[in-house]
Amino acid sequence: MTHACDVADAAAVGVRVTQTPKGLSVIHNSGCAAAIWDRAPRPSFQHWLDNIDPKHLPSTRVTLAPDQVSDALSRSALMCGTPNCPECGMLVDDVSALAMVFADVMDTPFIRLRLDVVTSNACRKFHVDALTVRLICTYRGTGTQYGVSRNDKDPEHVFTVPACAPIILRGSKWPESPSIGLRHRSPPIEGTGETRLLLVIDPVRDINRRTDQILTKIQ
Repeated sequence: MTHACDVADAAAVGVRVTQTPKGLSVIHNSGCAAAIWDRAPRPSFQHWLDNIDPKHLPSTRVTLAPDQVSDALSRSALMCGTPNCPECGMLVDDVSALAMVFADVMDTPFIRLRLDVVTSNACRKFHVDALTVRLICTYRGTGTQYGVSRNDKDPEHVFTVPACAPIILRGSKWPESPSIGLRHRSPPIEGTGETRLLLVIDPVRDINRRTDQILTKIQ
């Protein structure tokens, strides 16, 4: 059984809920396995996004500095045929703002950003990411699901992050690993006709020569 994000329920499984982007820094607090910025999208924006032909949703995978996200995503939207309208600008601005927030919270000079159009059961098993930390925000479709795993079994109680609400999750390489067993997954949607637009941001501490080449191409 799945439940929408609830402040009391979230706290019970080691997830902290904040009403401001700055509050996401709670991820650094001892025993906090994840942090959610509880926000709701503008109805007009969500209606626009939910009704775009999936083939025209913007998608991209880049490694870059946070202040370069806006230009990179604008080019992606143009290449994907995303309608040129105020709502498209809102999406670009919001992804860019989340990139800056995440970089500030994690004190990272570069990020690895993915904006994916998902129609299958990607990452459908409950897991912990094999990295330090990750931000996930589902702009369209069902949000990321999470719960506490006992004895490596699927969680009995599964919670779903609302659309447009970013969640920052600690990975297995975080210096401190809470023992509460928090796991997450992409919701199983294959065969339902649902399309998700998923944003994923990871920190990149050191930029290598290959990344320098990527940055050169997008400038």
